[in-house]
Amino acid sequence: MAASKMVMASLTAFRPLTCAASTSTSYPGRLAPYPPDLIKWVRREGGFVHEAVKIAQDSSFGLGLVASEEIPKGSELIVLPEHVPLRFGSLESEGGDGGLDSVLVNLARHVPEELWAMKLGLKLLQERAKTGSFWWSYISSLPETFNIPIFFPGEDIKNLQYAPLLYQVNKRCRFLLDFEQEVERALENLKPNDHPFGGQAVDASSLGWAMSAVSSRAFRLYGKKLSGEINNDVPMMLPLIDMCNHSFKPNAIILQDQDDRDVKMLVKVVAETGIKQNDCLVLNYGCLNNDLFLLDYGFVIPSNPYDCIELKYDGALLDAASMAAGVSSPNFSVPSPWQKEILCQLKLDGEAPLLKVCLGGSELVEGRLLAALRVVLASDMETVQKLDLDKLKSISVEAPLGIANELAAFRTVIALCVIALGHFPTKIMEDESLLQKGVSDSTQLAIQFRIEKKSVIIDVMRDLTRRVKLLASKETATAQG
Repeated sequence: MAASKMVMASLTAFRPLTCAASTSTSYPGRLAPYPPDLIKWVRREGGFVHEAVKIAQDSSFGLGLVASEEIPKGSELIVLPEHVPLRFGSLESEGGDGGLDSVLVNLARHVPEELWAMKLGLKLLQERAKTGSFWWSYISSLPETFNIPIFFPGEDIKNLQYAPLLYQVNKRCRFLLDFEQEVERALENLKPNDHPFGGQAVDASSLGWAMSAVSSRAFRLYGKKLSGEINNDVPMMLPLIDMCNHSFKPNAIILQDQDDRDVKMLVKVVAETGIKQNDCLVLNYGCLNNDLFLLDYGFVIPSNPYDCIELKYDGALLDAASMAAGVSSPNFSVPSPWQKEILCQLKLDGEAPLLKVCLGGSELVEGRLLAALRVVLASDMETVQKLDLDKLKSISVEAPLGIANELAAFRTVIALCVIALGHFPTKIMEDESLLQKGVSDSTQLAIQFRIEKKSVIIDVMRDLTRRVKLLASKETATAQG
């Protein structure tokens, strides 16, 4: 996407919304060359920052928060009063942001829920444009660019080599291009006082910057209590808190406290463990796969225990995999009526089926896929129907339909893995060789991503091969006994 256009604007009242694509530098610059001291700003606004919490360069993620001295478990690290988080406002029915332009509210209605970050991104762009924005001390410290797939050069999007992620990247890029037109139509012929961005044009690049800033930094927290109810899941940008980087073994946690005296919500970061001097403050962003980490945050987690690969449940593909695994005459393409009935219960057949299945992650083989394999590779209807679906879906329930059935199911998955690996045009050794030669940051991320996907497949194959050997030895022992 090209650099953003800029039209008539009084720079004494508004800041430009220009945005460049990701660069080859390891750590992008901030929006302002010398942003205000964010810690001082939070304290000035009535917030609290532990005296040992400092902003420093994190070798893995760029800027982050570091403990300058040891911090005991349970200590409050950061406390933000209610007015400091940046949120969209009226769309969350909180009724507190009466100045939010109706233009933004109407534009936000065109944003699909899965791209919720764009809604808050509109508010962020509006505040970025204002010279007098309350949040400028925070916004000026945001990255100028984001090294995420929507900003990758076309060649590096191809370098991802993984169809489900390519689909998501293309979908987001198409949305941004279409939404650019929607924004353009909404802004044309507006009076200067009604223009949410001070007369500046907003293109796909600046929209992409805003969406990326929100998706990589926002948290979905509780809103205000309304009529005794909690308004859940309100996206908020949390100044300073969002500089905590990610770890699956966090030393800090976000909490929300309700101040009963004036019904105000405080957002806190508390030390979940003792934090040693010079340790980074880290939060768990969620048990996410590498697709989401790369799409939304711009990094890949090596050996991510939650990473997986997506496959489509396809009868012809499973028949081919089963035959390759030595199963004679598999019938995935034409299951028996009783098998079809169970497949419908698994949402793998019938009306509105959910055909996406996964390998890897916490389940190793998604339960629905494993149950389908066990059922379709079985011949005894009565034995199958005596078992509930939960047992059929569980890999920890060993051979519920017999060892021969289990061996056929596992070998079919192994063959599926071989087919999936064959869809990648390069091998891991070739990828590692490319990384050693030195490449751009976006190319490096794309290669690291596809290496991890291939590693997931190989790990599934290794695990299932081990299980096959154990089962085969049991089958042999039974036959000899």
